[in-house]
Amino acid sequence: MKLASLSYSLLALSLVTAGCKKEKEESVAEKVPGYDISSLDSTFKACDDFDSYANGGWKKKNPIPGTESRWGAFGILDKENKEVRLKGIIEEITNKKDRKKGSEEQQIADYYQSYLDSATIEKRGLEPLKPYLDKIESVQSLKDLASVTGELQKLGVSAVLGFGVEGDLRNSKMNVLYQGQDGLSLGEKSYYERTDSSTLNVRKEFVKHVDKMFGFASFKDPNPGKTILDFETKLAKIQLTNVELRDPVKTYNKMSTKEFQNLIPDFDLKTFADKQDIKTDTLIVQNIPYLKNLNTLLKATPLATLKLYTRWQLLSQFAGFLPKNFDQENFNFFSKVIRGTKQQRARTERAIRSTDGLLGMPLGKLFSAKYFPEEDKKKVSEMIENVRTVYGERIDKLTWMSDSTKARAHKKLKAFTYKIGYPDKWKDYSSIDIKSDKLFENVVAASLYQHKESVEKIGKPVDKDEWGMTPQTVNAYYNPLNNEVAFPAGILQPPFYNRDADDAINYGGIIAVIGHEFTHGFDDQGSQFDEEGNLKNWWTASDRSNFDKLTKKYIDYFSGIEALPGFKINGALTIGENVADLGGLTLAYYALEKSLKGKPEPALIDGFNWKQRFFLGWAQVWHMNTTDAALQNQIQTDPHAPAKDRINGPLPHLKEFQNAWNCGAGSKMALPEVARVVIW
Repeated sequence: MKLASLSYSLLALSLVTAGCKKEKEESVAEKVPGYDISSLDSTFKACDDFDSYANGGWKKKNPIPGTESRWGAFGILDKENKEVRLKGIIEEITNKKDRKKGSEEQQIADYYQSYLDSATIEKRGLEPLKPYLDKIESVQSLKDLASVTGELQKLGVSAVLGFGVEGDLRNSKMNVLYQGQDGLSLGEKSYYERTDSSTLNVRKEFVKHVDKMFGFASFKDPNPGKTILDFETKLAKIQLTNVELRDPVKTYNKMSTKEFQNLIPDFDLKTFADKQDIKTDTLIVQNIPYLKNLNTLLKATPLATLKLYTRWQLLSQFAGFLPKNFDQENFNFFSKVIRGTKQQRARTERAIRSTDGLLGMPLGKLFSAKYFPEEDKKKVSEMIENVRTVYGERIDKLTWMSDSTKARAHKKLKAFTYKIGYPDKWKDYSSIDIKSDKLFENVVAASLYQHKESVEKIGKPVDKDEWGMTPQTVNAYYNPLNNEVAFPAGILQPPFYNRDADDAINYGGIIAVIGHEFTHGFDDQGSQFDEEGNLKNWWTASDRSNFDKLTKKYIDYFSGIEALPGFKINGALTIGENVADLGGLTLAYYALEKSLKGKPEPALIDGFNWKQRFFLGWAQVWHMNTTDAALQNQIQTDPHAPAKDRINGPLPHLKEFQNAWNCGAGSKMALPEVARVVIW
């Protein structure tokens, strides 16, 4: 099941597993300061470049480790969690004897051991792939290709189209099958179209990468890298951009399976679906023209090229679980070239992350029991309700929205539900057969379990208790189909939530995060869903027009920011996250102000008043050093703006920031009233 979730998270998930609390039985932990003033760089002015002012000192002291492409609050929590907390849990389990077959402890311990058993991995070579390679080699027609690629989809191997299962956008209580475009090794079509030197170099290195991988595999195809790049370039040309994919109306095309099959008659979609055990009469198609153009492309492409492409997708998908030369070359391209990471993590660290990736929920159950105090759940619930109250007050004060639409906005806000910490019920993973000496088969077993779980949901009611993240994840999300926000245990710690910090720091951190997720329910996408999670208009035409004008102004603003020479932020791609940041900051600021009413003015801390510390709290959440390669990749593929611009971007639109730091007219961090964007 290849389609991405429709949920909107705080940060791209490639960075965000992390964090945990001290055990109650441990000695009292050293208190973390709300804001460490050594993070400041007073050579910068707060009103000129707030990120450099608030985080310049931190950036100088925290260069990017060789194993990372980005280094900030998320990565630091990730490192602490994985290399200390989860490692401790895993090692404790592996030291136990007589683990029951099928138990979560047995699965975790044996998978971890299978990943560490590099001697067996080297000895087996490509033997685990042979049954699948033989099937690809036996392909004699497009119908055969549909059969083989359908089977490979169950293992997570990409094809030119993919399926996913989620709630129906227009009937959110029921799960439905979605179909979408797929199959680009570089992830996004701009990598195949841009002609700047950096992108040209990525394509050049990609060709070398494929050639090396085929050489390691002793495949004899001539110029495989060029062949695959040429095919994927043609594939990219007929796909929607990542901005176009943001439109839930344009990408919602419900039809019968027969109508779907007729869109691409030369590729046997029925066999493709049957091989994935998919049984349904209807589905939602993402891009109808893509399927028609894909049919033409497949017919015009030599079968030998399609088979070569399929072998490549198989090899690339499992490269990290194969002998060292494959694993290392996979790292060299996708981490070193694409993201600027200098060195691969040690095998032990990768084993921890791989175990977390495949068995994250069983690990999350142990993590939650050990490190997440129940009092934090109560505290976060109170925070969420405070944000809900302030959001309602902000809606009432809007001048661009009519009373009738305000009433519907209140209805949606009231219907918001939330998840905190970890699931109330846990899934049964005992059917996954994990062996201590069969890494490849373990990955396949976990993939087949996930696939089976997914297809069995088709046509059944949505389980609203299900989580979209593991408890140890340092992130949060809003799911428009459930109209819910979720805050895993991993994010409920410094610098996001610090029980030892003053309120201003926490409001600039975790409260702004809560406000961010709430605002996703009313961003350019979330605002198209009603209180029940259905894609349904609840706006008057004039109110929607007013909203669109405001978001267009904000799109243009961010599109003018050059994050790297020749690479400007894509304001249309990042608009949802940018609106959520602006809303989150606004809600958090006024929630803090509301909490202080009737109380004495808080004392200065380190020379800063509570208004200033609120914004310092926001800045330290996003302090980050990033390689140029990772920044380029983020600009082209990620709906989140770079960290620096998540700090500096929204602040000039907030008169509250200008007043807190006494920014005079003409300051870089203060816009004139007419240029400011105020949405919620």
